[in-house]
Amino acid sequence: MRSISQIAVLLLLTGSCYNVFGQKQPNIILILVDDMGYSDLGSYGSEIHTPNLDKLAAEGLRFTQFYNSSICAPTRASVLTGQYPHKAGLGYFNINLGLPPYQGYLNKESLTFAEVLKQGGYQTYLSGKWHVGGDSSNKEWPVQRGFDHAFAFLGGGSSYLYGPAVQKGTREPGPFYDDNKAVSFRSEPDFYATDKITDYALQYVTEAAKTPKPFFLYLAYNAPHWPLQAKKEDIEKYRGLYDIGWDSIRTQRLKKQMELGIIPANTKPSIKDNDIPDWNSLTYEEQRFWSRKMEVYAAMVDRLDQQIGRLLVTLKETKASDNTIIFFLSDNGAPVEDVSRFLGAAVNEGPVGTAGSFESQTKNWSYASNTPYRAFKSYAYEGGIRTPFIAWYPGKIKAGTLLQGDGHIIDLAPTFYDIAGIAYPSKYNGVNTYKLPGKSLKNMLLQQTPFPDRPLFWERAGNRAVQLGKWKLLSIYPSYQWELYDISDDRGETNNLSAQNAEIVNKLSRLYFDWAKENGVVDFNTIRPKKPLLPTPDGKGVQAY
Repeated sequence: MRSISQIAVLLLLTGSCYNVFGQKQPNIILILVDDMGYSDLGSYGSEIHTPNLDKLAAEGLRFTQFYNSSICAPTRASVLTGQYPHKAGLGYFNINLGLPPYQGYLNKESLTFAEVLKQGGYQTYLSGKWHVGGDSSNKEWPVQRGFDHAFAFLGGGSSYLYGPAVQKGTREPGPFYDDNKAVSFRSEPDFYATDKITDYALQYVTEAAKTPKPFFLYLAYNAPHWPLQAKKEDIEKYRGLYDIGWDSIRTQRLKKQMELGIIPANTKPSIKDNDIPDWNSLTYEEQRFWSRKMEVYAAMVDRLDQQIGRLLVTLKETKASDNTIIFFLSDNGAPVEDVSRFLGAAVNEGPVGTAGSFESQTKNWSYASNTPYRAFKSYAYEGGIRTPFIAWYPGKIKAGTLLQGDGHIIDLAPTFYDIAGIAYPSKYNGVNTYKLPGKSLKNMLLQQTPFPDRPLFWERAGNRAVQLGKWKLLSIYPSYQWELYDISDDRGETNNLSAQNAEIVNKLSRLYFDWAKENGVVDFNTIRPKKPLLPTPDGKGVQAY
């Protein structure tokens, strides 16, 4: 009788599309969106029209508690490798701060899911945002890290529209690469970046269907990350909807979340920051400007959902639907950045929403997007790190399942390998690989088997956190003072219990410092860049590093 490892080698050599247990390997699609808040989907409380994602939620599973790493590049490093960001080399961002955990690109010891799945017989594709390194000096581009084909832009963001107001080479969309070749779409009159990312994804799915091998698609949208730019017909759907302001929208979303069971009926939401004005204190002109921003943001989410509808149609047409599992989540909470304030009014070369405009929704509207949670992208509060999470697998995942979940992005890679029946290698191309810290979600997804409590950790630009069970310990830079919250009872993180629970603070802080040592985390003051990437609304430039 052959061993499991012998069977695995035989299946790999013969190009079989069955895993080591003799089960047909499913296609796997991971959809990662950018800067979308917890409540921005209909199935999580929003008024935005998202019927396709709501369909996946209704026919699949939603987690109410799933975590990312609070900001783009660290989250993407963790998603791609299954490692905590520092272990993968992106503990800060995609810039090099001089230490291996902060080198700004993926290290060789942290394998991407494309590298692992490709060895297990999968066709591997990426369409969208990379943001984990890839300048000309290190060439850590998608096709060098396991993807058979990749349509990508390498940096942290892209405009969505070409237009006469956008000068060539000045904030135009991209730059985009088809595998390693630069491509431009300036001559396409109806170009929109979210659509183009989808076009390539559908091309990959169609090509993959012509072979018996399963495929893995990493569909990494830029939307709805700023700049706020959308197609006119999508903006028009939301004309006037946000004239009631962020306070009223948040109240409506909170009510709907309770009705959907996303949060308990007795949930106490976070307290509004003092620098977010009451809507009724604004002038009519100010209200119109702000409501226009949210109309455009909603249009971007709407367009994103339309593209996922196109994907579902293509899966059905290629007869791949029944053997495809789809995962959906956001890389961080809605953002705090006030981009035009930081860059100056001259940065805008057109009205909000058009080609050439360069606006963000800022914390005013992100306060509503992150309902009911506290704070924003880059923070270690729940508003920065908690994401919607949807999993869809026809006939395998029970429709309409709603779980607390307590999952983390470090769990995604182990889940993919478990579902595909592929062992994570201890050595790859002569390099000893890092062990995976996460756990497979397979049993939770298919049998709703809960995890036992385990600690989860965060550190980004001096913001620190550890969560174990109902307790969450955190500090927000530049402070090093620990705060303690019972997030089972205080989801809005309004009542700091550290003074009353010194023993718990000590226990969790010891766990944090052990993890920090293991992952190469250092005091942020020793590596802090001299210039912030973006400022906070107070102008101090701390939280948006």
